[in-house]
Amino acid sequence: MQTIGTNTSSSDPSAPRDGERPPQDPGRDLSPLLAGAATAIAGTGAVLALADADSPLRAPLTLFFLLAAPAAATGAALRTLEPFGRLVASLSAAVVVNLLVAQGMLAAHRWSVPGGIAAVAAVSSLILLLALVRRPHGRTARRRVP
Repeated sequence: MQTIGTNTSSSDPSAPRDGERPPQDPGRDLSPLLAGAATAIAGTGAVLALADADSPLRAPLTLFFLLAAPAAATGAALRTLEPFGRLVASLSAAVVVNLLVAQGMLAAHRWSVPGGIAAVAAVSSLILLLALVRRPHGRTARRRVP
């Protein structure tokens, strides 16, 4: 019987062997998980508010949707800011979007809870769409002008 050995050139014991996956940082995969959970919570809040369900979770989840949807959209548009500045600016923008939607609906005498939820979702989607359209698709080297 013949054995086939593998010859590893590195002496690093943590290096992955043939057929093994490299070790991963446990905190690296947490951001997409939290984003997915936040999206599920916000979506549940919007659905509970639109369906006019009698649930004790309706108010907090709807409030989370009203803050998270515009904040996420403006946070995507403000990618050049530092993280803390982007957080403060996006939360402030979320409050402004909610106040402007409420003021517009009250001025038009069209206030309703489902209408407010739909209007905030529409404005947030528009902000996110504009941010995605403005983002450059390819990475190119910047030219320095002397």
